[in-house]
Amino acid sequence: MRIVVLSLFMFVVGFVLYQNFTKDSEVVNAGDMAPDFALKTLSGETVQLSDYRGQGVFLNFWATYCKPCEEEMPYIESQYQKFKDEGVKVLAVDVGENDVTVSAFVERKGMTFPVLMDSREELLDAYGIGPIPVTFLIDKNGKVVDRITAGLTEPQVRDYMKKIQPEKWRESDG
Repeated sequence: MRIVVLSLFMFVVGFVLYQNFTKDSEVVNAGDMAPDFALKTLSGETVQLSDYRGQGVFLNFWATYCKPCEEEMPYIESQYQKFKDEGVKVLAVDVGENDVTVSAFVERKGMTFPVLMDSREELLDAYGIGPIPVTFLIDKNGKVVDRITAGLTEPQVRDYMKKIQPEKWRESDG
């Protein structure tokens, strides 16, 4: 009987591991085209990723309860103010929360970039995201340049935004 139970246990563990490894192959990584999407902002406006072609997109997945997310928001806001007219846009996707909670957070933090609502976590699944925060750097052609799976410092945010800044704006930098 022990052998049967042990065998069954090993089968279940093996199956779970197999499922997890095959699921990872669907994760969006550097070199992939960023899956297009359309989500509503807190103000009810629909934003579509493909509308940002020609610009770099700093796509950040976050939530109000996530400490590293909260810590990086002022850095993202600060750098957004420097790069928004230089070919880099920020799209911050809140995952799984309601509008009231997110609105209060956005107001308290003074966030001015578009905050998109993924309340049913469909985009989270489409991009293959586990723990947050996760940031995707998307170039002007819609290709993922990098996937960052950690909270960011302000110098990192600046360097990542420079990395996706289209050439015509970089040249005017001097």
